[in-house]
Amino acid sequence: MNLSKFTDYGFRILIHLGNNPDKHFTVDELSSVLNLSSHHVKKIVYKLVKCGYISSSKGRNGGIKLGIDPSRINLGDLLEVTEDNLNIVECFSLENNSCNISNSCKLKPIINNALVSFKSVFNKYTLEDILDKKVSRMS
Repeated sequence: MNLSKFTDYGFRILIHLGNNPDKHFTVDELSSVLNLSSHHVKKIVYKLVKCGYISSSKGRNGGIKLGIDPSRINLGDLLEVTEDNLNIVECFSLENNSCNISNSCKLKPIINNALVSFKSVFNKYTLEDILDKKVSRMS
């Protein structure tokens, strides 16, 4: 199973912002520091701002920073927000399932159980758990 670049980059962006809570970043700065495409970073930041994970302000002292305390950012919830499609096999999709044994397949529940376990592990952690411990956090 592969997570999308969107999810991977979203985690990286939040980790960097969480490790630098007192600094505002521009999209270009994030792109440079994380060695990511500015185009990707813009799309991800837009979604994370819309969901409240990041705050964005305009102006001379503006920029991007975490919008909420890292202890309140659950990694499982973030995964659900950033990963558009967790249908790891065709039969998980209601729209695109052409498998003719889907109704009697004994593999499908095993794969589903593995996916539930995967998400369950992410749900056990917050952004705070994966940040550098030496950084002082938001109040």
